[in-house]
Amino acid sequence: MSSQAIVSPGRSGAVSAPMFLLIAVFVLIWTSAFSVAKLAIADCPPLLLLSTRFLVAGALMLGVAAAGRASWTLKRRDVLMFALLGIANQAIYLGVGYVGLLSISSGLSVLIFSCNPIITAVLAAFVLDERLTRGKIVGLVLGIAGVAFIVESRLSAGTDHLQGIVLTVIATISFVGGTIVFKRYAPKDGLWIGNGIQSLAAGIALLPFSLAFESVGDIVPSWRLLEAFAFLVLIVSVVAYLLWFKILTVLGATAASSYYFLMPPVGMLMGWLLLGERVAFSDLLGIIPVVLGIYLVTRPSKTDDRRTA
Repeated sequence: MSSQAIVSPGRSGAVSAPMFLLIAVFVLIWTSAFSVAKLAIADCPPLLLLSTRFLVAGALMLGVAAAGRASWTLKRRDVLMFALLGIANQAIYLGVGYVGLLSISSGLSVLIFSCNPIITAVLAAFVLDERLTRGKIVGLVLGIAGVAFIVESRLSAGTDHLQGIVLTVIATISFVGGTIVFKRYAPKDGLWIGNGIQSLAAGIALLPFSLAFESVGDIVPSWRLLEAFAFLVLIVSVVAYLLWFKILTVLGATAASSYYFLMPPVGMLMGWLLLGERVAFSDLLGIIPVVLGIYLVTRPSKTDDRRTA
């Protein structure tokens, strides 16, 4: 890697222009996925949409890996671990989250999900013996306070509903659990094939529930649904994950996750642009401590700086 390729964000606070562009594209894709999903579930029941998306995405990724003759380095334990991660980080997380989207805005969904690094930091302190610094504690308090303020104002205004909020919190906790498992047990290689396995496992796990509780007859064929489905499969499930792993490879997990603070404001912006969702002054006020809290929890520490030096 050339000396101009990247400047460590932990040491100088800056990254190269190409890497910042990748980060910006990733954030736009990831946050817009919630708005696009809300468009899609208007024409298709959420679990049917997700199970089909996961099966198609998984088959596509494994097909590309096979066509590219990617080497199979996964052991049986690794395959099982990726499958379990798919159930936690995709089937449960998005399955419950998409059902929650039926009764809350996409912007609020992004806001709650973006706080997952805060929950992860707390759990990692107990499960992985990671240090819970003073800055992380302050970030935790700020993040929770900001979310609570926004949720209370939206419940009072009647723009979002408690059921959807609770489901989104449960979905986020499931994602955090999968993240902790990945940090502790998941293999470090075979991630492309592993992503395919995760998606297939998620699709297989969700399919019985979608067929039992939802009806194919409720699907309304439309160009909007087709375009949204293509975006969720190709751009979110494939391109976004490729971008994320590229960012992880260059910056490292701690520095990469520090950009989560961009997601709440961008998520609300995408909800306003794509769906016309209302953004109140209380949202703008409450989002400030949330963004600051996420930044404090995820910013690289001096220890991380020394590791990347």
